[in-house]
Amino acid sequence: MRPVTLARLRVAAVLVLAAVALTACGPVQHVVEGSVVTVVTDQPFTSANAATAYGNTQANRNIGYATNARFNFYNPDYELERDESFGSYQLVSSDPLTVKYTIANGVEWSDGERVDAADLLLAWAANSGVFTTDGFEAGDYVDRTTGRFSDDYPTDVVYFDGAPSAGLGNVTEVPVVSDDGRSITLVYDEYFVDWELAFQVGVPAHVVGMAGLRADDAAAAKAEVLSAIQSNDTADLARISRVWNDAFNFDQLPGNTDLLVGSGPYTVTAIEPGESVTLTANPRYRGRHQPSVETVKVVTLADPLAAASALADGTADIATPFATPDVLREFTGLDGVTVAPGIDGTWEHLDLQFDQGRSGAFTDPLVREAFLKTVPRAEILDTLVTPVNEDATLLESFVFVEGAPGYDDAVSSNGSDAYGRVDIAGAKTLLEEAELPEPRVCILFDPANPRRLAEYQLIQESAGLAGFRVSSCAKTAWMDFLGVPGAYDAALFGWNEANLAVSSAGARLGSTSKVSNFSGYSNPRVDDLLDELAASSEAAEQRDILSEIDSELFADAYGLPLYQFPVLTAYSDRVTGVEHSALEPGIFWNIWEWQPSADSESGSPAR
Repeated sequence: MRPVTLARLRVAAVLVLAAVALTACGPVQHVVEGSVVTVVTDQPFTSANAATAYGNTQANRNIGYATNARFNFYNPDYELERDESFGSYQLVSSDPLTVKYTIANGVEWSDGERVDAADLLLAWAANSGVFTTDGFEAGDYVDRTTGRFSDDYPTDVVYFDGAPSAGLGNVTEVPVVSDDGRSITLVYDEYFVDWELAFQVGVPAHVVGMAGLRADDAAAAKAEVLSAIQSNDTADLARISRVWNDAFNFDQLPGNTDLLVGSGPYTVTAIEPGESVTLTANPRYRGRHQPSVETVKVVTLADPLAAASALADGTADIATPFATPDVLREFTGLDGVTVAPGIDGTWEHLDLQFDQGRSGAFTDPLVREAFLKTVPRAEILDTLVTPVNEDATLLESFVFVEGAPGYDDAVSSNGSDAYGRVDIAGAKTLLEEAELPEPRVCILFDPANPRRLAEYQLIQESAGLAGFRVSSCAKTAWMDFLGVPGAYDAALFGWNEANLAVSSAGARLGSTSKVSNFSGYSNPRVDDLLDELAASSEAAEQRDILSEIDSELFADAYGLPLYQFPVLTAYSDRVTGVEHSALEPGIFWNIWEWQPSADSESGSPAR
């Protein structure tokens, strides 16, 4: 990767409003001609299809959010907002769960083609797993170096690398398409509690069809995609799935620019490999999220100090650097730059292995409880987080993030207060009762992460006072060892809460879960509660169930939540409307509300 050389990009001094009416009855765009806002992030863009395993990165999801409209999205208050200027969805029936999705009149892709049922049906096919060729193991054909499918991937199999576990795997019958071609109706085989989060439109069906099938025009391509899905044409579905899986993976402008087509406020108009992606206001977008900034340049700078330099010399306007005290000091020393500390949806935690740990010590609940009593949570917070965000507090729940509905009620009764402070004497008493005075505990974590290394050292020192012999199981490829029998006794890592889906609790805590129950945790009462949760339809009932699960976890000495990741949002006085959301996509959640402000006469801000 070449070092990034940022051209000097500044918001235009003259604010000329270009009011462009897209249709006689549609919204009016108020794009400021010549306006440019540059955002610094720490990951490069690699794919225009973030729904695939390869493309599913934060950087790709951010670009996808800006360039494609959605049925709903979260605001910073954890509220799920619907965008009916793009489309609507209607709960037709709860038994069986039946949901109808309809694209609003006049909604177009950025190339002028209509967004319609072909796009909806392709999104279902790609994320339901219904058409996967029996016995096909996609993992056998993944290049471990690149993460993409290898050259020996068979050409005659049907496999969409989507996410059936996110809910659409419960929709096994081909959805019915409406007569006007704007709606599809999903009928679930069984109730799915997070049905509102299960479905979004993905990549354009006409682009996939033209790239993979015989048609050379959009209308014919859509018809072929619809026909292939509705008739289960395995030959065509094999071609369609290969395009869906791989064609949208690129880190430079593709030769086929149709692959850049989107439905949102912005479109991708330039890519510098590994360095930047340029987004330009989409003149065909007619939804309610009309942008003001004409060009948003998303630049990759892994070094937070380089990001500070970019804000200082005016070559960048917004940055969300990795939050450390040194980085905070660097950014707060910049003139004309606002630095807003906050919290992220990702939360740090300590998990314990129950039955398959390296030493076997944690099979005894007394030993688990004793170890957790030694964890210096307050010291970890004060040492690693508070210097970045002085308002940070300990996270006191396994199932709610701070500030989300239900969090305060759960914390008031879940038993987290038993671990509010270190209790070495209490830990020693429990170890005496367990007749295990010097248990061995090997902790898995990422050795390249300085925050995790510091957490490990603080825990090692504190637990040693009670007699625990704590050692490091740190591995660079630590994720590959999560849940591996005998690999470790405890693990330090973070869960990324991209949304408030309650079904994620089952994936982490269900005794039979093969998804992310890395601890081998099993509690019949929790399993029963998870079943109740999966069948619940009322938000208040879901919160009550989750709160009870939370109490069970603390009673079982499951582990400990530590804190939500601190974040820093820095933005110059050349742009307004910037606001960070703890849930994805962070600062990009309201990109359409960013407003350019006139350049000051003093020129670029200085250190």
